[in-house]
Amino acid sequence: MRTGRLEAFSDGVLAILITIMVLELKVPEEPTFEALRPSLVGLLTYLLSFVYIGIYWNNHHHMFQLVRHVNGAILWANLGLLFMLSLVPFTTAWMDDTRFAQLPVVVYGINLLGAAVAYYVLQLAVFRRDGPDGLLRQAVGRDLKGKLSPWVYVLGILGSFVSPWLGMVAYVAVAVAWLVPDRRAERFVHDHALED
Repeated sequence: MRTGRLEAFSDGVLAILITIMVLELKVPEEPTFEALRPSLVGLLTYLLSFVYIGIYWNNHHHMFQLVRHVNGAILWANLGLLFMLSLVPFTTAWMDDTRFAQLPVVVYGINLLGAAVAYYVLQLAVFRRDGPDGLLRQAVGRDLKGKLSPWVYVLGILGSFVSPWLGMVAYVAVAVAWLVPDRRAERFVHDHALED
């Protein structure tokens, strides 16, 4: 089957997740900077999680520009990714409400690690479907960021037991690394994107 329904469904889910997260933000009761101060933590956690959802949306978009057909394994792997990402509003709100308490920061890291693993499983499902000469496999190449990110999450999770801020530094570092676009991968997608 073609990829259109999978892409449309995924786009819709990710849009809803961002909407849920923004609705969790607490609006100040007065029109002053002082009244805004308690909301700053919420704005920062929202920003981090928004960036993560955006990174997954962007990579998902590029992935499916190189895939013409999907099978059941790809559909289920995609649902696994969406499930892990659907937990981001919950773990973000918990971390925000507790002002970065240890356990919520650990759980947020586990959520990020789970999303990374789910994305990798989706990638493997596409590799199996398209075979050794598939365009996605060629585009991914060595995938250094993809291989290092889960290990940084693990370090962040473990670091959170020492100080939640160590975990946050690791999570922010991975987000920043993924914000820097891989020009080689973007060129590959541009040169090989499949036409409908």
